[in-house]
Amino acid sequence: MSRRNGVVPHDSEAAQEHFLTAAEACFERYGVGKTTMEDIARMAGVSRPTIYRHFADRESLILAVVMRRARALIEKAQAYMRRQGSFEDQLVEGLIFLVRTGRNDPFVRLLVNPVQLEAAQQIVGATAAVVDLTHEMWEPILEEAADRGELNPALDFYAIARWLTHIELILVGRLDLTPDENDVRDMLRTFLAPAFAPVTARR
Repeated sequence: MSRRNGVVPHDSEAAQEHFLTAAEACFERYGVGKTTMEDIARMAGVSRPTIYRHFADRESLILAVVMRRARALIEKAQAYMRRQGSFEDQLVEGLIFLVRTGRNDPFVRLLVNPVQLEAAQQIVGATAAVVDLTHEMWEPILEEAADRGELNPALDFYAIARWLTHIELILVGRLDLTPDENDVRDMLRTFLAPAFAPVTARR
């Protein structure tokens, strides 16, 4: 939406959504690293100070876009995981689903592109917000697995979320390391899933 035909909502939450949509369009057009606040303001049809009244800086605006895109996936991902037969299947197939979705998402591909990776790590890697989002996605699945006796009760859910965040970012961003989905599935079942199993199940 350009400054010539854009109308910014008066409601603060609606205005923020308007700016996030404009920022997302700019990222797709110019790339995350090259997009400026002036680009976003022009796309949104406002001045830069107007955007700064809602977002403290460029990094917080980028993070908000990332979080919005990811949060829209939570309900769909949880429904997919619950269709799996066991927690191991939920873990493995859930990660495969998230990685596949991330690779197919044009904005996520921009964010994890090696050219943009350093800037992305400064924004995403320096905050607990992404881990919080992973925790929000996986916590109900983990609780259900614990109730069924399929999860090691000594494991902390937030610590699990931190680890799964690292796994997801690596798998989405490094296509050269994980070229085949079946290879990824085998690696997750062999090296990741056993770490979550109750101690008695490992013996």
